[in-house]
Amino acid sequence: MTSEKSAPEAPALLPREQPRERILNTAYALFSQRGIRDVGVDEVIARSGVAKATLYRHFPSKNDLALAFLQMREERWTLGLVEAEARRRGSTAEEQLLAIFDVFGDWFRRTDFDACAFINVLLEMRPEHPLGQASIQYLDNIRSMVRGLAEEAGLEDTDSFARSWHILMKGSIVSATEGDMDAASRAQAMARDLIGRHRRGADGAVGD
Repeated sequence: MTSEKSAPEAPALLPREQPRERILNTAYALFSQRGIRDVGVDEVIARSGVAKATLYRHFPSKNDLALAFLQMREERWTLGLVEAEARRRGSTAEEQLLAIFDVFGDWFRRTDFDACAFINVLLEMRPEHPLGQASIQYLDNIRSMVRGLAEEAGLEDTDSFARSWHILMKGSIVSATEGDMDAASRAQAMARDLIGRHRRGADGAVGD
């Protein structure tokens, strides 16, 4: 008498990406590379494989979709890449500040380098547009992150420091977009001097 064979277990099903996530991930890739105006809603619908009604149920307008893209950009880039990696690479606040440019140096050489979405959208849509206003806020959030590290490092006049530091960050991104793969190390050298000028008790320090 032959023994019955047990039926093979069904393979575990991988969780499917929800429609909203699929739409937003598609828009993220398109907006990051080509900007807002060049990407139409119909293209997002076609590439994400959802019905038009599904997209508009989650994002009532293209502006709403673009605003969600900017929020995701902050989560993935400002917080998930720049701040998280800088804190991981440096053991002190000063080292973490300087590590921002090490992170940039690696990012500039990636095949998916796409410059700064906040700057791109601000220039494309202009400051008076809601997306321009949102971009200004997200850029300010980056300065807040830098200012927090400067405060942890005990630097003086941290608001002025953060604004100057952010100029180095933005300038290096533009230079890398031009093709200067050493832009991050050039900016980092200037950043060391900036830290020195803002150390407490330093000769000529801002705020003395």
